[in-house]
Amino acid sequence: MQRILLSLSLLASAAVGALASDDLKIEVTLPVECERKSQKGDKIDVHYRGTLQSNGEQFDASYDRGSPFNFKLGGGMVIKGWDKGLLDMCIGEKRTLTIAPSYGYGHRSVGPIPAGSTLVFETELIGIQGVPKPESIVTKPATDSPASSASQSVVEKVASVVSEAAEAVKTVVADTDDTQEHNEL
Repeated sequence: MQRILLSLSLLASAAVGALASDDLKIEVTLPVECERKSQKGDKIDVHYRGTLQSNGEQFDASYDRGSPFNFKLGGGMVIKGWDKGLLDMCIGEKRTLTIAPSYGYGHRSVGPIPAGSTLVFETELIGIQGVPKPESIVTKPATDSPASSASQSVVEKVASVVSEAAEAVKTVVADTDDTQEHNEL
């Protein structure tokens, strides 16, 4: 019986571990077609609105200032969630980034952001330095978005881990469910 409980505990831990590695959720809210997407090292202009996931309270927004935020992508100038979450974007594309503390500010308070906060950013890529802005923004169906494939990937990963753990539990249960008497001892 202890082996069964241990196996079930391992199964639960494996499923939680598969989900816990998801420090960044990217939801493409306005998918756009383009020839050149944002890359590590690009200097980009981004409009954003940042809120706390816990209560929806806004802590900052470039929209309120009327000018986008400019930085070098992948250069460690911003939180890890931005450096990763704004890669492979087209000019005009919009994304909502949900950023766990490990990809945000961690366990330290920053201004109005409490320690350990999960952050939600509505973002819009306004420009990439050296890349001409398109004459018109061509949107594409949301089903082609990286977010839907990323969500599917997480689901498949969890399903795979749970399936493997379930097989291990079956083996342990079969090994401990021996009804045959062993009188030879």
